[in-house]
Amino acid sequence: MGLSPLARLSWSEICSNGRFRGRWVALDDCRYDERSNQPAEGTVIDADDDLGALCNRMKQSDRRSCAILFCEAAGGIRQFFKH
Repeated sequence: MGLSPLARLSWSEICSNGRFRGRWVALDDCRYDERSNQPAEGTVIDADDDLGALCNRMKQSDRRSCAILFCEAAGGIRQFFKH
């Protein structure tokens, strides 16, 4: 997908955005809420429907410290990777 310019967004902004809802999202410098341990905000690097394709792009771009999260419509979360 490739996004530019890179924007720091809250997790609720990410989940309410149609470009990300229902997709895997790679976040750089992801900050988590200390109480709930849920994502609070991050810089969106890339997003894809296909987790494997997204992981391959992250690996090829040497972005190995991203959090890869699934953006549920209601702001829920499925976490694939956190480095």
